[in-house]
Amino acid sequence: MLRAGMNPIHSFDSFEKAKSFHDQAFSEEGRKRATRIMRWIQSQGVSFDKNSVLDIGAASGGFSIPFAQHGAKVTALEPSKMLTALMKNHVPSSLKGSIDIVQVPFENVDVEERGWKEKFDLVFASMCPAIFGWEMVEKALASASKFCYISTIAGPKEHSLIQELRPVIGVEEEQVQTSDMFYIMQLLNIYGYSFQTLITRETQTAVMSLDEAVKNTLGWFSFFGLPTDNESLQKAEKYLRKTYSGKKIEVRQGGRFGKVLVRLKDQSMG
Repeated sequence: MLRAGMNPIHSFDSFEKAKSFHDQAFSEEGRKRATRIMRWIQSQGVSFDKNSVLDIGAASGGFSIPFAQHGAKVTALEPSKMLTALMKNHVPSSLKGSIDIVQVPFENVDVEERGWKEKFDLVFASMCPAIFGWEMVEKALASASKFCYISTIAGPKEHSLIQELRPVIGVEEEQVQTSDMFYIMQLLNIYGYSFQTLITRETQTAVMSLDEAVKNTLGWFSFFGLPTDNESLQKAEKYLRKTYSGKKIEVRQGGRFGKVLVRLKDQSMG
């Protein structure tokens, strides 16, 4: 996102984007994804009951709420006003005392000043744009006393409509690049951390109108590093309107994702 000139902190300033993300996180598919990830963490010896969790980039609570439902005391760190408002409205009254919402960017957190040094039994960061570069990874590790979970891209990103539009605007297929996940794994290995990993391929499909697709083209092009000049955008729009006139557009997105659970102490968290 940063390479594409997008500020992650302001990605959800509009209510429409925040609500769309929230609805996706709490859809049946989103809840199943959260359950799969939490079960994998539990399979590594982690228990949530009566333990403290720092959820970095908590969004509207897609993981913070399930953690609390499993008995954890959660600190939900999320800088977006829109997403934190949605989280506050979505947290069941029975869990109000179990989730502390902190509206601060992780990049601005001073672990020592906040008293977060090795404070949390589990530090959790799922596909969080704040975890970029080894410095941010180290900050997350410094906040954990037992476990730290990080997930991120582990291969080329997939987007069916981007693939379709590349030849339209004269852009060749993107070359395979080193993934963020393997960068993290290499450094964890170099510094002697003990960790478990899981690499999966996940996709999701969205159906949208022609106008919605045209409106999203600029953001998609920016994210995938495609040219965003007027000529390229006009070519893309002309193609979309000619090809999908009167039709809904099915967009498949996904890729390979990596999960790493760092064990900071040689013990199970029970």
